Amino acid sequence: MALPSNVDRSSSVTTVSLVKQFGYAIEEHEVQTSDGYILTMHRIPYSKHTGYDGNRPVIFLMHGLLCSSSDWVLSGPGNGLAFILSDAGYDVWMGNARGNTYSRRHASKSPVFQPFWNFEWHDIGIYDLPAMMDYVLYLTGESQLQYVGHSQGTTSFFVLNSMIKRFRSRIRSAHLLAPVAWMDHMESPLAKVAGPLFGQPNALIELFGSAEFLPSTKAMELMGAIFCKDEAFSQAMCTNVLFLMGGWNSPYLNTTLIPEIMATTPAGCSINQMFHYLQEYNSGHFRQFDYGSTRNKKEYGNKNPPDYDVEGIDVPVYLYYSDNDYFASLIDVDLLRRTMNPNSLKRAYRMPERKWNHLDFLWAMNIKEILYDTVLDDIINA
Repeated sequence: MALPSNVDRSSSVTTVSLVKQFGYAIEEHEVQTSDGYILTMHRIPYSKHTGYDGNRPVIFLMHGLLCSSSDWVLSGPGNGLAFILSDAGYDVWMGNARGNTYSRRHASKSPVFQPFWNFEWHDIGIYDLPAMMDYVLYLTGESQLQYVGHSQGTTSFFVLNSMIKRFRSRIRSAHLLAPVAWMDHMESPLAKVAGPLFGQPNALIELFGSAEFLPSTKAMELMGAIFCKDEAFSQAMCTNVLFLMGGWNSPYLNTTLIPEIMATTPAGCSINQMFHYLQEYNSGHFRQFDYGSTRNKKEYGNKNPPDYDVEGIDVPVYLYYSDNDYFASLIDVDLLRRTMNPNSLKRAYRMPERKWNHLDFLWAMNIKEILYDTVLDDIINA
């Protein structure tokens, strides 16, 4: 279902406004998941350089934790992956997970109350991705699409293809930026502080888990515009906040983008999503949510949660990773590479830029030449 633009957004900087600013066509579509969440997708159906030119191959982009479809367009036509793919001849669809800026509705639950937030990234994999991709394939009449995910968008891909095998025939190839599965070597200072307390089942998880974490607000947009602009003496503070989130001392961050990044990110999520990642960090496993042995027996029939079947994924997969990534460490990505079916893993590309961090996969300067041209070649040749 196509929607009017910019409805009830907390920030004036939106995916729609950004795409229109650069002269591209943009559509909003709504889909309801089988468990009632109403999700918004954004579509760039064709390039402004060609106009409508008939059916195009479909590509689906999925954002990371605390992010949204805006990630793919913030950098503009020169470096934004959505624009690059549109100019290369693709019908570009951008998903939005439950609970973020664009997907805060439910058939019967209100985001004001706790039950709305009773989800985590496992649910994005088994409910959100199937609903969105089925809609895209139905509407376009295509039998397959290609997938690009960043961070949590890679985690939810692994969940989907571990749990719902029918999608193996619907995804022509998957291109995973900063892939996150195993996380026990994560270097994030935030994880080191919070992991011992929130990375295991306890009363605090039960108390705080089903709640919203860091929604995007007008205040964040205003702070970004004032304190993070190029002329501001405080821009270094904004830069360090991003480094804390994604990896230290990257020389590639496009600081001019920081006000727009602050206006759209964080886009909100459930605290349970954070807790599940902390469990991965603590346990050394890539597995489903740990509720504690008693409830695990009810949920899974075992005192421990089951591991995701990464080895059984037979979609062609391309990995892109780096040395200076606080969330997808080299050791953990190496374990992912060794665990995957070698017939499915088509490429594991380690960035030669040694200081490339988790957020540089989205917003680095000159990212087209440094990375996206390689990703585009892989997509075309998959």
